[in-house]
Amino acid sequence: MAEGASIRIPTNLLPEDGRFGCGPTRVRQSALDRLAESGSSYMGTSHRRPTVRRMVGRVRSGLTELFDLPDGYEVVLGNGGASGFWDAAAFGLIERASQHLKFGAFSSKFVGVVAGAPHLEAPEVIESPRGTHPMPSPSDRIDLYALTHNETSTGVTMPLRRVEAEGLTVVDATSAAGAIMVDPRQFDVYFFSPQKAFGADGGLYVALCSPRALERIERIAGSDRWIPPFLSLSSAVSNSVKDQTYNTPALATIFMLADSVEWMNAKGGLAWSSERCAASAEMLYGWAEQHPMAQPFVSDPSMRSPVGATIDFRRPLSWADLAATLRANGIVDTEPYHKNGNHLRIGTWPSIPRSDIEAFIACLDYVIEASLS
Repeated sequence: MAEGASIRIPTNLLPEDGRFGCGPTRVRQSALDRLAESGSSYMGTSHRRPTVRRMVGRVRSGLTELFDLPDGYEVVLGNGGASGFWDAAAFGLIERASQHLKFGAFSSKFVGVVAGAPHLEAPEVIESPRGTHPMPSPSDRIDLYALTHNETSTGVTMPLRRVEAEGLTVVDATSAAGAIMVDPRQFDVYFFSPQKAFGADGGLYVALCSPRALERIERIAGSDRWIPPFLSLSSAVSNSVKDQTYNTPALATIFMLADSVEWMNAKGGLAWSSERCAASAEMLYGWAEQHPMAQPFVSDPSMRSPVGATIDFRRPLSWADLAATLRANGIVDTEPYHKNGNHLRIGTWPSIPRSDIEAFIACLDYVIEASLS
């Protein structure tokens, strides 16, 4: 195999933007330009004053439109990202016991949080092999079903349907929200961070909450359970309806999230962004199915992610060499989440145009041919 770092991809093949990571993802330059243009009128101001609260209001109203939320649903914001929401849910959303679908690194982390909570019963865990997803199993013991819409680490997407049981259906949608169609009537909580499909930054969680979830939050908050103030979902709800957060958020994140949500709505909403991502991913999967040295990592087409395509390579090709060569040519963040396979992860987010996906494929063809020569 040729030395990866010595392979130079012709400039006419390179994409306009070389960022293809699965998170944080490509930030649109226009959003950064508008943030810079806001100057001293926004950044460095109080998050409880009208300037910032109007921006939070834009986020909440924009997401209500994007997801076509029914009456009674609330858009709740809090600091800490999706990881913070796992902790908050352990204190303020699970009453006794939860059931978790485990099929990758991120779904596993929520399990770990709940398993370590001394005030909760041991969770039920349904696991499937990497590259697949399991399905929930209704149980009288369970009061919360924890699903993952898109497992970022493996590139697996599962269909999202409410569990037909008394418990709440709570969905980690960090790498799905804004890029995969969803019916809000199929969940009680759909939570995510803005650094994936929305091309913003981390440190914030957004939770789309149904009336059932809001009632559960207030009921637990009114019980004798101790809840750390920073992780109080009740506080997050009461502040969000005032278009603010419990404590100071990252203002740039709020701005870029609002900008991205309004950009998506102007383009055609969730139908537009999901179709754009699916078409880009299908290009990559189709290429892998036809290439003699590649194949989709997820064998079942119905489970393949439309936002993070995982592509397996046959030896003597090595993911490490391929990723290093791409990075040396300005195409970055295609490395896999797990190092025990031989695949790359390629982001196909709404901010990535079809032309850059086509260019990425041309570059990969060039690198493979040069590596095997």
